[in-house]
Amino acid sequence: MILFPAIDLKEGKCVRLQQGDMARATIFNHDPAQQAGLFESQGFRYLHIVDLDGAFAGKPVNGEAVDRILESVAMPVQLGGGIRDMATVEGWLSKGVTRVILGTAAVRDPEFVKNAAMHHPGRVAVGLDARDGRVAVQGWAESSDLEALELAKRFEDVGVAAIIYTDIARDGLLKGLNLEATIALAEGVSIPVIASGGLASLDDVRALLEPRAAGLEGAITGRALYDGRLDARAALSLIAGLPL
Repeated sequence: MILFPAIDLKEGKCVRLQQGDMARATIFNHDPAQQAGLFESQGFRYLHIVDLDGAFAGKPVNGEAVDRILESVAMPVQLGGGIRDMATVEGWLSKGVTRVILGTAAVRDPEFVKNAAMHHPGRVAVGLDARDGRVAVQGWAESSDLEALELAKRFEDVGVAAIIYTDIARDGLLKGLNLEATIALAEGVSIPVIASGGLASLDDVRALLEPRAAGLEGAITGRALYDGRLDARAALSLIAGLPL
């Protein structure tokens, strides 16, 4: 079980949104590289980054901030937001990003996603962000007619490393993960699934360690870490099976 601390980038700063609304952003750190270093020093072993501005623009916007993060930490990094063509995929991978996350492209250009995954096996993840069960695109600004499981099944057996499933209704609100929907998705595909959206406390981490969630690769945590509701040491100790 991997717990991914999240860094969401808006105008070069580390922020958290509520339900994906750019107008409801809270700045938690003006120096994302410093934040990444802190997460690494706390013992996290995989970092999750989203270029929020890039997700809306359809191209990388916070590249400078990502570059600084990559220079500041040794742990692997997965990155999403505004990655819509092969040149961008290969550019990030060559800079040291461990795997890229393709979200909007998964809906609008699935052949590109399949091609990227086949050319870079294990280094392309698919981001499925759902609102009321339907996949949203363009930085969550638009909803599609596709259900998450329907879309996920399109990427079986092409080398996709993981599916990151986010419940938009819970994201940034600390209401707890939507484990039922996430586990159902994991049971429907052979691709590893990562839970995202709403992780609020150690109770959520405990739920991730229950047998019913054994099929999940991990979960992403954001606001709960930043505002102190989730203690990093306690969470990582719980996952490692160490006494709290």
